[in-house]
Formats: sequence, C-alpha cells, structure tokens
Amino acid sequence: MTAVNNPVLTGFNPDPSIVRVEDDYYIATSTFEWFPGVQISHSKDLVNWRVLTHPLTRYSQLDLRGRPNSGGVWAPSLSYADGMFYLIYTDVRDWTGIFKDARNFLVTAPHIEGPWSEPIFLNASGFDPSLFHDDDGRKWLLNMVWDHRPEEHNFGGILIQEFDAEKGALVGPVTNIFRGSELGLVEGPHLYKVDGWYYLLTAEGGTFTTHAETVARSRDILGPYELMPDNPLITSAGVPELPLQSAGHGSLVQHRDGTWAFAHLCRRPQANGRSILGRETSLQKIVWVDGWPRLASGGKTPLDRFEAPELPEHPWPEPIRRDEFDTTHLGPHWQAPRVPIDEQMASLTERPGFLRLYGRESIVSRFEQSLVARRQKSFHIEASTCLDFHPENFQQMAGLVAFYSTDNFYYLFLTHAPHSKRCLGLMRCERGKVSFLIEKEYPLDDWQQVCLKLEIKNDRIRFFYSRDGQQWSAAGGEEDASILSDEHALPIGFTGNFVGVACQDLAGTRQHADFDWFEYKELAD
Repeated sequence: MTAVNNPVLTGFNPDPSIVRVEDDYYIATSTFEWFPGVQISHSKDLVNWRVLTHPLTRYSQLDLRGRPNSGGVWAPSLSYADGMFYLIYTDVRDWTGIFKDARNFLVTAPHIEGPWSEPIFLNASGFDPSLFHDDDGRKWLLNMVWDHRPEEHNFGGILIQEFDAEKGALVGPVTNIFRGSELGLVEGPHLYKVDGWYYLLTAEGGTFTTHAETVARSRDILGPYELMPDNPLITSAGVPELPLQSAGHGSLVQHRDGTWAFAHLCRRPQANGRSILGRETSLQKIVWVDGWPRLASGGKTPLDRFEAPELPEHPWPEPIRRDEFDTTHLGPHWQAPRVPIDEQMASLTERPGFLRLYGRESIVSRFEQSLVARRQKSFHIEASTCLDFHPENFQQMAGLVAFYSTDNFYYLFLTHAPHSKRCLGLMRCERGKVSFLIEKEYPLDDWQQVCLKLEIKNDRIRFFYSRDGQQWSAAGGEEDASILSDEHALPIGFTGNFVGVACQDLAGTRQHADFDWFEYKELAD
C-alpha cells in the first residue's frame, strides 16, 4: 500500500463525487459562485492529483450573475455509463431564507474534457441531485426535497424518479425513499448496487461540526430502506482533537481489484475554530462487513492518512508556481466570481507576457467584476504580483486580493488620489462592512511598475509593496485572516479563500491594468 496524506484535494474542494473509468479516477467538487462551474480533478493512482477541467464554461450552461455568496453550483454528481460522462448539478439562485430557489440540470460528454452538452432541466424540488445507472439499463435521479412549510422539517427526505435518457426527461412517479436518521438534515444522496442490495449514502447533521455520512439499504430501489447498524459510516462529531473535522458528504468508488474507497469532505479548522481553506476532500479505505460498508480503520472517525491500492505511480508535472502570463489561455486553477474569464474581462494577447484586466464593476459586485484568483491550498502561503497601472481618477483601482466573498476580503490596491496620481491603499471587508486600513494612501507616482505581496500564516495576514519585487516594505499592519472563512460568513458560507488580482473602473471607461506575473508559494510553517 502507498500512504498519502489527507486531504488529497486541499483548499476549497467540497462535496466530492468520485468515479473510476478504466484506470482513471475523477472527482467532481462544488464551485458555488465561482466560474467556470464544477471542478474536476484527475488521478491514476489516488495519490497524485491534478485539476483537469471545468465542464460548465458558458452562460447557456450556467449563468451566475447576481447569485448570492455561496449560491450557484452545489454538490455536483459525476457518473459514467453507456460510453458517456453524466454530470448533474444544482444552480442555487437563492438560499438564505425560508425558500430555496434551486434548479437541477444534466449535461453529458463523450470525454471528460468535453465537449459538454447544453443542459437539460430536470427539476427544482431540492438540491444535491445525483444520477444512478441501474444494471437493467434504467436511470434514476435522486435529490433531497426542500420543504418550506413551517410545520414540516425543511430537509424533507430523499426523492427518486426515473430519468428517460432517450426522451431527456424525468418520467413516472416521484417517491420519497428516505427521510433520514436521528442525525437530521438529510441531503447529498448517492445510490449504489452491490450483491443485489441498493445502498443509499446520504450526508446528515449539517456541514459543520456534527456532519456525518449515513448508510441505508434496500432490496427494492423504491424502498423501504433500513438504516445501517451503528450508523453513521463516518463523522468527526464529538472528537474535537481530530485533525479532520466535519467529515461527511461523500461517495464510494470500487477499484479494479474489487476493493473500495470513500471520498468525503472535511475541514481543518484553526485554533479559533475557523477554516480558511474551506471544505476539502479526503479519502478513506472501505471494507464490507456483514453486508455493510465500514471504514477499514475501524470505528467512525476519519484518518489523516489514506492507504491507496497498489497502482502504478503516476505523478503529474508540478503546478506552475509563477505564472508569467506567456500563454494564450489561463490555466485551470484560475477562476472568477460569477462570470467567464473572457475577452470582456481579461486578455493575454493585447500585451503579450502580461495579463490585462479591464476595469469593470466594484469588488463587491455580484454581477460583472474583473477578478481572477486561485485557491489557497495551504495554511502558510505567499502571493505576489507586479502590475503596470495608471489610474486617472479615484474610481479606478487595481491590485492584489485575498478573497473569500464579496462580503469578506482584503484588497491591496493602486488608485488615484488628490495628493497623488498613483498611490497605494489597503481595504478590508468584513461581513459586508468596508474599512480602509491605510489612513492616507502611499504615493508611488514615479514608479513604472509596482509589486504587491501578501503573506498568510494560519490566521494572520500581512501586506507588502516593492519597486523591484526584491526589497519589500510593509503596507499596513498584521490583520485577521480567519475572517476569510465559512464560519465567519453571514449567515454561514460554503467556500474558501482565494488569492488573485482585480481591476475596477467604476466610471465605466474600462481603464485596464497589466499584470506582469503572479506567484503563489506554499511555505513551511
């Protein structure tokens, strides 16, 4: 066996849906308001992983403009049958009130990297859909049902309905097959058939400290389903010393040799209980005992080491640490809030060797702003960039961001001020309240380019600026990085911190900023 540290997908990678196709493993994870939608990671040995693709790349598949923070794509389900990949996903338009406006869609592709089809609308009865391919050729859609009635529990159970692939539509009756266990908040269904039994895996207990994964089974796909003895399969509840917290919401995969593994989400909270990296993906070895899946380690708590099956080692090239912007397209680790990274926002060809961002709406806009970023994947990082930017008025800004959402971020930026044609400012937004952390912006009029840097170490963040990228001066003081977390969001959140670059022109004249490079470094603690 080859042992690998958990999480295997670090940083914001929640709700893993894992599938094996021949010798390739794929995990689809939620992307919420980040575009393009659904992140698919790829491995051949379950040890080495790479970000491979994002299937939802155009507005006709996913239009996130106006979506609330932590809205958008929830809990995708990736499967393979009949020589095709099937991807089911929820697009959540609103989620914070008594109602959930959540629409479920299906796209397909002959290859994992596409082309992916136009979406088929399925239903809007709840979220977390998945597609089960039965061995008789029939296909079934599952999703949790949201019940807004005050006298009922909001998490109303797991619905199932047949999907007719030829018609591209749901057919037949809708059946509620499982209303959950005593853990409550049943969601995230995945269905498997093993030795004539239908096994239903569901997430329960909410996605924070009491999170868990429940198992039930039935001889009939429509039930009744019996709960696994000594349920749940996995949980971190009640064991705060575990390095992996919030374990739950996952899916099973069978290896070529017949053995099994379980991919699940988890958190690694810091001392103050906040998880700046968001929900991540871990793997656990599974054994079958008396007809039920169990953790091979015994018990119910997740291990921070995973024993991978004996597979040929398959490392990938090391991710680029310093992006020189010398290609025609950004790599798959770059995403943007709510909108495509297209020529309306960004160009790698207008000034070769630079990323040009065109200023658009404000950094708190939920519609069309110019911001591109990548996940924070480690507790101790540096992110830096060098930009050429000449603002003409105070409504134009560009710079470096640590960005959790439009309500929680830090922004080290250049702008125009009465005392300086170009000066440095530092902005913090905490729970929607914006404050400026430098009393009077530092003038940098005679600098051709300005280099900016941030350092995050656990729950602290610091900012720097430089003329040459070698000698750095502090900008402001040390700040609280843990505001960039689900636990600090209002009312709660489901994503993780990103670092990247941004440009605004609130006057609508599309003043641009040219970024020479962007460097992301993971540092030793």
